[in-house]
Amino acid sequence: MHFNKRYSLITSFIFIAFASIVVIQLIIWLFIFLRLGYYQNDKSSHDPLPISIVISAHDELENLKELIPILTSQQYSQYEIIVVEDRSNDDTYDFLLTETKQNSKVRIVKVDSLPSGVNGKKYALTLGIKAAKYDNILFTDADCRPNSPLWLEEMQKGFQEGKEIVLGFSPYIRKRGLLNLFIRFETIYSAIQYLSLALVGLPYMGVGRNLAYKRSLFLKNKGFNNHIRVMGGDDDLFVNENANKKNVTIVINPDAKVYSLPKTTWKEWYTQKKRHLSVGKRYKFKFKFILGLLAFLQIFFWIFFILAIILTPYKIITLGLFFAKALVMVIVYLIILKKLDEKLPLGLLPFLDFIYSFYFVTIGASALFSKKNRWK
Repeated sequence: MHFNKRYSLITSFIFIAFASIVVIQLIIWLFIFLRLGYYQNDKSSHDPLPISIVISAHDELENLKELIPILTSQQYSQYEIIVVEDRSNDDTYDFLLTETKQNSKVRIVKVDSLPSGVNGKKYALTLGIKAAKYDNILFTDADCRPNSPLWLEEMQKGFQEGKEIVLGFSPYIRKRGLLNLFIRFETIYSAIQYLSLALVGLPYMGVGRNLAYKRSLFLKNKGFNNHIRVMGGDDDLFVNENANKKNVTIVINPDAKVYSLPKTTWKEWYTQKKRHLSVGKRYKFKFKFILGLLAFLQIFFWIFFILAIILTPYKIITLGLFFAKALVMVIVYLIILKKLDEKLPLGLLPFLDFIYSFYFVTIGASALFSKKNRWK
């Protein structure tokens, strides 16, 4: 008798926990994430602002050969392209030197040596920002490709009055294979999180592949000084420290997208994501709590779903809740993907969501305890 009563309490707890998680997730998807799908950038116009594009490059000759022509072909009047040549071992510097002679928009900042203990990329970006002519700085990486010659035009629109940080969207190029599919899914879901939370006044990160902010903001707050020795975080840690609900906006026009080259092996991707996630330990507490809550809901949704199906008598209701959540998720994804002009196989979203939970457990735990990562 006591065993049956205890078993009944346990199964009731499992079902109630699962149902509660589903309700919370539905609220998040419908009242926070869905905002991104219906978001419209401010239509008010202002005179085009002068822009400095800053790129840090270490042994990026082949990428720069593709990227520089794309950047110099932007349909925009007043801008410059600053490439910080960071101690390259290839012919990057000679290539850039030739480009500066052919196009006055291209400028080089050369890094010959690195101060002891300082992160290379952050040091390079700092030199590039300080060398910039203009207050509006737009960042990307050498392995990135703007989606349109209107990239500059669209991103600068984010600098409306009072806005100092502009968060862009940077998906990965579509290729065949499960790894590429999961990389694109994870990147879009991460974008849904940081862009949607920015819309509700909780901006916590951006991606350096497509990010803009004021040079004056960088200098006023001493740039990367608080984490200059930390690998990673030149984008998200800076935003985490300096963004607030009033000074941030997002730009998600498809013309403002910047595509990036994805990793091609699981090992390379694992190393990359571990480095990215490891800097999350330095986020402000409220953002660590929010992201931790989202991860908790993600993981325990699947744990309690499996337990509820196996152990409880509420199998039909459990399946109903599961499909309700899956349906809402697919609909919200459909709306957001249309807005972003991106594609994912909608029928595989629950499967990818399941894999994502294991991703959080494995890579997230590894990143939590990691101490060392390095810039090339």
